[in-house]
Amino acid sequence: LSASPPVVLLLLSLLGLAAAGKLLVVPVDGSHWLSMREVLDILGQRGHEVVVVAPEVTMRIKPSKNFVMKMYSVPYTEEDLKKEFQAFFHFSFEQGSFLERFVKAYQGIKRITDFGVSSCEHLLQNKELIRYLEESKFDAVLTDPVLLCGAILAKHLSLPAVYFLRGIPCGLDFHATQCPRPPSYVPRGFTQLTDHMAFLQRVKNLLHDIPDIFLCDFVFEPYSKLGSEFLQRDVTVQDLLRQASVWLLRSDFVLEYPRPLMPNIIPIGGVNCAHKELSQ
Repeated sequence: LSASPPVVLLLLSLLGLAAAGKLLVVPVDGSHWLSMREVLDILGQRGHEVVVVAPEVTMRIKPSKNFVMKMYSVPYTEEDLKKEFQAFFHFSFEQGSFLERFVKAYQGIKRITDFGVSSCEHLLQNKELIRYLEESKFDAVLTDPVLLCGAILAKHLSLPAVYFLRGIPCGLDFHATQCPRPPSYVPRGFTQLTDHMAFLQRVKNLLHDIPDIFLCDFVFEPYSKLGSEFLQRDVTVQDLLRQASVWLLRSDFVLEYPRPLMPNIIPIGGVNCAHKELSQ
């Protein structure tokens, strides 16, 4: 307390350096990245060392002065990626019966999933990059678990995993965190139901889980196979998801339906909104 102001300032500066960490980030391209990038920019500005691992071919993930980019090659082009995403988004606005829309959704999601699985496979096979990650002594992994490559790396490196997500299909986040999800009270996504449902609405809500069984099987099971081969031991999708130390949930109950939360699930709705003062 009796030290001069310059000495106090120096000590505080050293304390800030000691508090900084080294973060490995495995993002998901597209709109998922736009939310995560804002967080990474702030972490970089606060003195944390942030390393982002991404494929060479992306739509949105670009270098920044606030983090280090480590890229790896993939067997597809940017044109291939854009074409498939545009086709999928175009389908989202088409009309048709439930069966027609389900078949188209299945086909579109399958093609997009193939890009993610291929990208993850080439990352895990990149021995030079994996060696760099092993030697870099990271403190934690930040990833979006809608693609499970970051979760596989977190398990391989024995690092705490922080999941930054808008949501996972099929309620896998509920299952992984052992969070209650009774169909009588928790409405499923895209049903337009609320937490106050009549009997027939509850039946509809229950039936809405059936297609998810087929969707999640082909979307996530390839990562179980990749993880088992890379880690050289059997791992399931739930093994990869339940290792998370913290789930940062990008949702806001002003716009969302109510749902139970476990202690390590933290809602951070609004983090992806522009923080600009509105005009008069």
